[in-house]
Amino acid sequence: MIVGRLAPSPTGAQHLGNARTFLLAWLSVRHQCGRIVLRIEDIDSPRVKPWAMQQAIDDLRWLGLDWDEGPDICGPHGPYVQTERVANYHRAIETLVAGNRVYPCTCTRNDIDSAASAPHESIDGPIYSGRCSAWQNGDALPTPGTFCWRFRSSSNPTRITDLIHGELSLDVALSLGDFPVTRKSLDAAYQLAVVSDDSDMGITEVVRGDDLLPSAFRQAELMAALGLLPPVYAHVPLVVGADGKRLAKRHGDTRLSQYREQGIKRQQIIGWAAWSAGLCEANEPIEAAELVARFDWQTVSRKQVIVNDWALSYM
Repeated sequence: MIVGRLAPSPTGAQHLGNARTFLLAWLSVRHQCGRIVLRIEDIDSPRVKPWAMQQAIDDLRWLGLDWDEGPDICGPHGPYVQTERVANYHRAIETLVAGNRVYPCTCTRNDIDSAASAPHESIDGPIYSGRCSAWQNGDALPTPGTFCWRFRSSSNPTRITDLIHGELSLDVALSLGDFPVTRKSLDAAYQLAVVSDDSDMGITEVVRGDDLLPSAFRQAELMAALGLLPPVYAHVPLVVGADGKRLAKRHGDTRLSQYREQGIKRQQIIGWAAWSAGLCEANEPIEAAELVARFDWQTVSRKQVIVNDWALSYM
């Protein structure tokens, strides 16, 4: 069975771009008669807003999207909130330490930035210099609170299957470098938490924005180190403003909650999202359920989506 997930992060309000990605993830699974898990990714604790989890659930339900497991309805793979799953992450870290796939790194962000130079920039930031990588399992550990665990990336080709980009391969060590799997508090970082959760919940298909495409290779490396099988991915183009940058407040108020409050019908949001994704010929109101039978990844647009003044006024 295909198992997908909706994984909002409660660091703020969900917006049009989130709605479009959630719709595609939902349609893909429902078209294949699969199971959907709702997971709240709240380990980014300094940025988490206390109201944002319930608002995300309300937004998704308002859009007409449902799920088979989640924090509001439970299920066999709970808990469905990441901060309630920390014991699982600790076990994964122990496995990586035992296998010598991670090492303690005491470098600060400034250390990493100052060691980087233009030829050593990755596709999404500076590549770590390897300064702390000589550590081997059994060596003394630095003082608690001064280090994170950093993953030893492989120089072998890492392959992923992506429903938008096709079969992809990357030398993670060369192109991305070693990456942290915990913070200096030793709490799990995003890459490790997602890998652990996707495996534990049986996720077989991950749909998300293409800004996270580099993360797919990191996560595939982690899964291999933990003896897990990676899911199939679909990294869809981001929704951006007229300036070509990621959708943000400067592009206008595109929060789903404010559309609800203004009396905008969900069918208008779904119609715009489906039209912008190439699933409909016209930007017309439609229910998500009406799109299930016609969904096909081959017809999904590969173009970046621009939300301009016209699109905002249409809403």
